[in-house]
Amino acid sequence: MAEQYNLTGLSDEEAKEFHSIFMPSMYGWFSLVVLAHVLTHLRFPWI
Repeated sequence: MAEQYNLTGLSDEEAKEFHSIFMPSMYGWFSLVVLAHVLTHLRFPWI
């Protein structure tokens, strides 16, 4: 039986694998961005 693909062109297994890598990477990136903004605000307060 042929694999079923979603709108993204990924199978369910491929989508789960991508999600397991993407989510921690996104949380790490957002944490870095928030840290950069906090440090910038502490050094150069704009309000």
